[in-house]
This record gives sequence, structure tokens and C-alpha cells, in this order.
Amino acid sequence: MPVASRHSFRNRSSVGRFPSVSLEPGEDPEKESQERNESEGESACRQWLRKACPCCCRKPSGTGDDLSDTVLTVFDDEPEPVVEKDEEKDEEPAVDSQLDDLLLKVQSVDLMKSKTGKNRTEHRTDLYQSDRFVIRRGQTFLMWITLTRPFSPDTDKLHLELKTGPLPSVSKGTHVIVPLVDDLEDDRWEAAVVKRDDNKMMLSVNSSPTAAIGRYELVVVTNNANGQALSKRDPANDIYLLFNPWCEDDSVFMDSEEERHEYVLNDIGRIYYGTKDQIGVRLWSYGQFDDGILEASIFVLEKSGTPPSGWGDPINVVRVISAMINSPDDGGVLEGNWSGNYLAGTSPTVWSGSVEILKEYHKNSGNPVKYGQCWVFAGVFTTVLRCLGVPSRPVTNYSSAHDTDVSLTTDVYLDEAMDPIDELNADSIWNFHVWNDCWMSRPDLPPGFGGWQAVDATPQETSQGTFRCGPASLAAVRSGQVFLKHDSPFVFAEVNSDKIYWQRNIDGTFNQIYSEKKCVGISISTKAVGTDERSDITELYKHSEGLEEERIAVETATRYGSKAEAYSSPTAEDVSVEVTMDGEGPRMGSDAELTVTLRNSGSQLRRLDLHSRVAVMYYTGVHKATVRKDRTDVDLQPNEVKFLEWSLEYKDYKDQLVDQAALMLTLSGRVKETQQVLATQFSFRLRTPDLIITPIGKAVVGEKMAVKISFTNPLPQVLKAVIFHVEGLGLLTARKIQYGDICSRETVSLTEQLVPSLAGPRKLLASLDCKQLTQVHGVADITVEG
Repeated sequence: MPVASRHSFRNRSSVGRFPSVSLEPGEDPEKESQERNESEGESACRQWLRKACPCCCRKPSGTGDDLSDTVLTVFDDEPEPVVEKDEEKDEEPAVDSQLDDLLLKVQSVDLMKSKTGKNRTEHRTDLYQSDRFVIRRGQTFLMWITLTRPFSPDTDKLHLELKTGPLPSVSKGTHVIVPLVDDLEDDRWEAAVVKRDDNKMMLSVNSSPTAAIGRYELVVVTNNANGQALSKRDPANDIYLLFNPWCEDDSVFMDSEEERHEYVLNDIGRIYYGTKDQIGVRLWSYGQFDDGILEASIFVLEKSGTPPSGWGDPINVVRVISAMINSPDDGGVLEGNWSGNYLAGTSPTVWSGSVEILKEYHKNSGNPVKYGQCWVFAGVFTTVLRCLGVPSRPVTNYSSAHDTDVSLTTDVYLDEAMDPIDELNADSIWNFHVWNDCWMSRPDLPPGFGGWQAVDATPQETSQGTFRCGPASLAAVRSGQVFLKHDSPFVFAEVNSDKIYWQRNIDGTFNQIYSEKKCVGISISTKAVGTDERSDITELYKHSEGLEEERIAVETATRYGSKAEAYSSPTAEDVSVEVTMDGEGPRMGSDAELTVTLRNSGSQLRRLDLHSRVAVMYYTGVHKATVRKDRTDVDLQPNEVKFLEWSLEYKDYKDQLVDQAALMLTLSGRVKETQQVLATQFSFRLRTPDLIITPIGKAVVGEKMAVKISFTNPLPQVLKAVIFHVEGLGLLTARKIQYGDICSRETVSLTEQLVPSLAGPRKLLASLDCKQLTQVHGVADITVEG
């Protein structure tokens, strides 16, 4: 039987390219398949292909068909059979070639990885001694793509795909589709064309500030009417994405450039040791930018076995790394050794930096390095955190307690003769202990507990079954609110537990005979920002010893411990405190006024020692600065209700406010007669004025109208470089108006022309932006006639 046409499929990618294939006239596929299965040993693949394209794949010899001019199908994983030569064979490759020519393909990708280039310098990754493409999330980067022909927006489509982890998933954020858009928007993955040059085009790519960090594989996908093409994955184009302390939408954002330089970019530091009376210091080379350290840090994350979908949350990441720096449980970086015998490895005192340790761990495929003690764990932890973009620092606590029974006390047990009972005395106080602070917001906690968090990689006690510790909010530790995660009871005991002595009675019970209140948590130290001086940060962890606030924190904490009976309970709890504000609350530029209501519901006189503190907060709950502290004595007669007017003057907060203008008032106190503890926190913001939008004229589709926007500066200072934003669906597209300066208390107005394009009820939105004042908005309801 003659062959009408022949096509040669040279590889799997060619299958399915020929839509015109049909069965020979008179063939019955089901019957033929059944007969073939019964009588022949032909493979299933060949049966299917012969049915799909009988003109290209004839029956095997012995079926009666003429195979003299048949071209066989060849697959990549099969040996190529001998093919009969004929006149048409030389023309066959042209079919694939013609189809390939119609596709839009990527010839090359240039990520512009040069250390001195715009990408690396703007992302502050130019210090990494690596040829990898290293960027920070929540920030745009540029890349060149060279195509086989010029890109046509009308007929061609293009997007990027980034994959991380062993099982990339779009729903889990580990398989990222980056669409090509006209204009980039913040807080999302998008790409836009910013330059074209014949077959080349430059893309500006924006990443999400919450994206998982780690190593991403990059592929460029192109589409047009002739099909889809994927660029070949090149490991040299893998993208290393890090946390971004320079991005306000990243949860590790730190607003001080000086602190970012110290806690992210500084690659050498000072770690303190010794005793509270003999403080010693040693230099430590973090080397987070050294060649190979980025890869080693990513390897530490990958070896943890935790899903990459969780690597966008710094709370989770630092907790994972805390466990991975030590070797128990998971074969982490360092094996601890406090025995004094270090013959099988390196003595902890020999190490002077992290680079050698991390490179050895990576080189040996995750075999723990011998040996480490607390300052070594902390030094390596600092390196990995800074390398991944988390602001961090090593912290040394002198007279550091180790609480083993969650009592939040350091307990010493004595027998009847006042001799120590060794088997019971598991708690201890170290001369010094080194752990880490890291900086982040804590959306999982109430407002006010973001900022510095304590994390510890030294394997002392397990946390949820694994040797790790933190992140514990320093604000929670300081106030004794140890019910807030993670591991705040353990950190609290390290810095502020009382040392309690217990004596055994003849009947086997124990009585508390003595307590020391000022022997734990002394001279908590870290390197100062920008200098080689020692900075004492004890005040961040605890109130000054002897203050009533410090005692309140201790007694608040121990209520949640296993020895709450060590502290006397209040004899009565008949006093309450409440904070309220009038109306919509204080306004920006004016004094903030609140009302503190104290009630004595008892029949006896109550005297109260009341402490107040007001702090400026970020909207994420991170504490920025304390702006005022006060203390007052209050007498409450039986059944008396007393109202105290609390105020904060503008001059006290004007230089400290950040976006959202949020503040928090913390009240704490103790009733002298009953020892009742009072505590409350009240969050409030300073209200900003509204923009007043007044329509001028009738709103009709296609006809010009105007709106007047009025604003009064509430501050006793000049607003510099004010910008107004105006937009409204169906009214006008987004418009930015560079206005200039607005004097103190000045009222200004501007008029904008617009032409409505849609009928019906519409909303016109306006906002004001300048460095001195944010969160100023206005809205006008406009009904447009058709």
C-alpha cells in the first residue's frame, strides 16, 4: 500500500505536533488492538503509535504490509533502528525546524550578578564573596533576557518560574509564578519590561517581602500561538533570596542604618566572657560574606529537613537554626563538650571564628564539628543569621542561671545538717553564658513584644522535644510575662530568677529558709553599635534590681512556675485599674490625654504604688522607644473610685513617632497592705486629620468637573515636600501631585480637574504623604449621571 506522507519523530518533544493525523479508512481500532494482543508480541507503545499515525509506523514484518519505504519512530531511550533511505528523508528535519522557528525561545539569561553592579549594591549583597546571584526579598532586581526574535506583546507571552525545595508547590509559595505586568506593585512577585534592544529585553522583577528565603531555580517560560517553550535550567542562574532588614514590609525590618550596619553587615565582632568582676573579651570573625558561607548556611537549613514553605517566617527560621547549630537530635553543626578532654577534636577555646567550622560541616556533608561551648555556638549562630539577613548579636549574661525544673527559681537543697543534697541540686549558676539576640516583629504575640528576641543554640534544655531555645521576646522576659512563647520561662530564669534555699525536715518535706534576690543576671553585655566598647543591655532584660517593678516581674513570672508557693499570695485582690480615652482619642500635634480609673471595692484603706511608662510602637508591635516614665503614690478610701488624668505632651513624643503613630501606656503597681499586683497595657494612636474633598459642579459621564481638596497641618512644624495622591474608579486614574511645603497650622487647598467615565455612585480617594506626617486620608462620595 503506498504511503501518502511520512514524518520522522526524532524525540519526545515532537510528539503531538501534527494535528492532522487520522486513522486509515476502514480501520477499526478496537478490533485491531484485540487481534494484535492475541496474536502478536508487539509493544503497547508501538501499538498506540501505529494507531495514532499508521502512515509513519507500519505493522511489523509478517503482517502483510509493505515496509520498504517506512520511516520508524525513534525515542531518546531506545537504540536508533536502521532506516531505509529514500528521497524524502533528507527533507524530514525541516518540519521540526520550521515549527521550532515559530516558537519564541530564550537564548540566554543575564542576572547581572556582578558584585559592583546595580543589583548587588542596591540589595546590599555586594560584600558576599560569591559568584551566586544574591538578593534580598521585597525589593526589585534587574535581568536581561535574550530571545530568538524580538518580543511582541500582542502575540507573545512570558513569565518566570522560581522553585525551591524538594517538592515545589504553588499553594505553599515554593513554586513562584512571576507574571509579566505593565506596572509593578509592592508586596508581590511581578516583572515588568523596562528596556528593549532588538532580541533582548530587560526586566525589573519584584519579590514578595514575605517570600521564603533560600535557593531558587529559575526558568523563563514563553508562549505564543505556536506553543510553549521553557528555558533550560542553569545552576549558575539559581537565585539566593535573603531576609531584608532594609524593607519596611519585611518582618526583620530595622529602621536604623547604623544598627543595620552593625547587626547585619559587620563581619567581625567581640564576644564577652569571664566573671561579673573580671569581664574578658575576645574578637570573633563571623565571616558571613566569606566564599562558601552562604551555601553552608543554606545547607544548614536544608539539612534540618523542615519544609521550605516555612522559611519565609523569621520566627520559624531562627528556631530551626537554633536547633541546627548544636548536634543532638539532628546532627547539627557543633558537638558540645564541657569535659576538658578534647583529644578527638578541637578545643572550644581554639576557635576564633565561624568560617572554618561552617566550611568543615558543609564539606563533610553535615558531620558535626568537634567541639563547641556557649560562645562558639553563639558565634556560629550569629554568622548564619547575619548571612541570611536576620539582624543578630551575641549576648553575654554573667551569673547566668540554669533552671532545670521550670520553677523559674534557682533552687539549692540542703539536708537537716545544712549540707547540700547533690542529687537534688540540678540547678546551677554559670559564671557567664553566651546566647544571641535577633531582631524581628512578633505578630504571633500581643502588641509590644516585637524587637529583640533571645535565641540560644547551646544545648541546655529541650523545647518541644528538641534542643533549642527561643525566640523569646525580651519585653516579655522583662515584664515577667513568661506565658508568651517561645521559651520565655527559661530565659527569664537565666536573668532574673531568685536563688532560694530549701532545708529538708525530718518528715522529708522542705521549707524555704532563705532567698537571694540580686545574684542572677548581672552586666548583660554585647558589643556597642559602631564602636568596640561594651554595651550593658541588662535594662532590656530586667528592671533594675531592688525596684518595685523588678519584684512585680519576678512574682508575675513565678506564678507560672512549678514553685509558685515560694512567693506569698496577696491577702486580698480588691483594687482594679482601667485606662480609657474620650471620644476618638488624642489628635496628632496635641497633647495626648487618657483617664486612669482606680477602684477600691474593699472596706479598708488601700495605698498603691503606681508606675507608668509610655512607649512608641511600630504597627507590627515592635517597641521603638520609651518616651516617658512616671511613678506616683495613690491612696484609695474604702469603696472609693478615683480618676487620674494622664497626659503626654506633644514635645515628649514629636521626635519619636513612626508610621501609624502608635503608642502604648503600661501601668503596674502593688497594693502595700495586701501585696496585690496590678498591671495593664493600653494601646492607642494619635489621630491624624482628614482630607476634606468637596466636588465642584455636576458629575456627568464625559463632562469635565472639579474637586477641591483641603487640609490643615496639625503640627507646630513645617511639613516638607508634601505629596497628594488622588484616584477614583470611574472618575480618574491614580494621580500624584507634588505640592511642596505646608507651614505649621496652615490650611491649604488645591483643585483638581477630572472627567468621569462611569455612571453611578463613585468614590474619590485622596491621601497625603510626607516624612513628618503619614496616614492622612480623605474620601468623597460622588454620584455620576449617565
